[in-house]
Amino acid sequence: MDTTINHQANMTDQNPKPSATIPRKKSSIWAKVKKDYWLYILLLPGLAYFLIFKYLPMWGVVIAFQDFSPFLGVLESKWVGFKHFVNFFNNPDFVRLLRNTLILGFYDLVFFFPAPIIAALLLNEVRVGIFKRAVQTMIYVPHFISMVIVASMTYVFLTTNGGVVNEILYELFGTRINFLSDPAWFRPLIILQIMWKETGWGTIIFLAALASVDVEQYEAAIVDGANRFQRLWHITLPAISSTIIILLILRLGNFLDTGFEQIFLMTNSLNRSVADVFDTYVYQVGIRQGAFSYSTAVGLFKSVVGIILIYGSNYFAKKFGHEGII
Repeated sequence: MDTTINHQANMTDQNPKPSATIPRKKSSIWAKVKKDYWLYILLLPGLAYFLIFKYLPMWGVVIAFQDFSPFLGVLESKWVGFKHFVNFFNNPDFVRLLRNTLILGFYDLVFFFPAPIIAALLLNEVRVGIFKRAVQTMIYVPHFISMVIVASMTYVFLTTNGGVVNEILYELFGTRINFLSDPAWFRPLIILQIMWKETGWGTIIFLAALASVDVEQYEAAIVDGANRFQRLWHITLPAISSTIIILLILRLGNFLDTGFEQIFLMTNSLNRSVADVFDTYVYQVGIRQGAFSYSTAVGLFKSVVGIILIYGSNYFAKKFGHEGII
């Protein structure tokens, strides 16, 4: 027995355990790239897109501080500091543009942002699979329709010259409403178009979040006597609250982005007083009038406001115990 113990001790001395202080050899970054090179190849198109169309154009914001001339280029154009910003803020159109943009952004936040959440909650309560898939398909399809088609459909339905809606109104009440030219109807039409086109597509993220809710929580709530509304309020909504907060923060970052194409298509000479926003103004002064530096200053102002809103909303979200994006 003593011989066996001595033999084991000698074997331990001959094969000592590696010291814990000896650092392990770390694999290099290149080795990791080489191992998963197909994943990095798949990453290249997306990376190239953001570099070419998102990051490289950021160099162009410097012309907001210049009297830019295409003939002189960025390097030789005269620097004027904040001249274009001062002119923009002192412009009589600034207050009108800001008011129209803020009102549309507020309408979008109040009416459109909750719409996908409500639609997702309603679809989540549907138990008939065929009906649920049919409804999902019907509300997804408008997302793939061009805004030009949406504007054309709006014109066909609402025009006073043979429009379906106005013909029905005339038959019922003997009157027609000029939806397309009346400034009072411009903002409701814009929001209704967005809701019809994008609500279904927006439900995808919320339905994915709802799919991760533990079914046992619903079963326990049913045993405790909770009705459907109570289960919705105490289980479903808290489960997707983090998703709602993150999307709300991102939406606030685009608060001043009302969408150029839709506004441009729905604007005419009679509703221009409420239709002009920053996006259409940049087109008017930047593209049509050639004021590149001035229009760039307007765009940079929007970007700065968006950054402030993102950081501000993220701060308050964390202040109230929610997860932010930063």
